[in-house]
Amino acid sequence: MIDGRLLRAGDRGWLIECAGRRPADVAASIWRSPWASGLREVVPAATTVLVVADDAAQMERLAVRLRGVLDQTGVHAGAEAAGEAPRTIVIPVRYGGADLEAVAERAGIEPEDVARLHSGGEHSVAFFGFAPGFAYMDGLPEPLRLPRLPSPRPRVPAGVVAIAGNQTVVYPGGTPGGWHQIGVTAERLWNADAHPPNRLSVGDRVVFQAVT
Repeated sequence: MIDGRLLRAGDRGWLIECAGRRPADVAASIWRSPWASGLREVVPAATTVLVVADDAAQMERLAVRLRGVLDQTGVHAGAEAAGEAPRTIVIPVRYGGADLEAVAERAGIEPEDVARLHSGGEHSVAFFGFAPGFAYMDGLPEPLRLPRLPSPRPRVPAGVVAIAGNQTVVYPGGTPGGWHQIGVTAERLWNADAHPPNRLSVGDRVVFQAVT
C-alpha cells in the first residue's frame, strides 16, 4: 500500500482507492495524462480504479505518477477537463415498470412524478460491472433513492430500466436483478456482435426521455 491510496494488484497493476472522488473522473484524468500510452487498461469501479501497465519494470514510476493525479486539487476529469463536450446518449423510456407504483408510494409521490423526476435527472455512466453491458449510471434524484429489493428476481429481460441507491441501470438481458423496475426501453445498448458491443461508455451523459 502507498499513502493508503494505492494497492498493488499483480505484477503490472495498481488499484486506486478513490476516497470520495468519482472513479470515472479519476480514470479519465489518468487516460488524459501524457504517459498514459504506457498503460494497458484503466478500469473504474464503484470506489476504485484498476490501472494495468504494459511494462512491469515501470511500476514504481507509475505509482508516483498516479499519486500526482490524486494530489491534484479541484480535479473534474473527463471530457470537460480536456475542453471536450461529453457524449450525450438519449434513451427513450416507457415508464410503467413492475415496481413503479411501489417506488412512488415509498417516495410519497405519484407514479407520474417518478417518471418526471427520473427523466429530469442528470445521469452519467460511472462504470461497468456485474455482467457484460451492465452500465451503472449515477445521478438518480434524491427522492427516488431506495435500497435494492430484499430478494432479486431470477431473470430480467433486456431493456428494463431500474433504479437503486443513486444509480440507474438498463438491464442487458438474461441476468438476475434486484433493482426497482420503473420502465422499459426498446433501445439495444449491448450487442455482443457489434463493434464495439457497448453503445455506452464511461463518462457519457444519459438523457432518459419519457415516451408513451
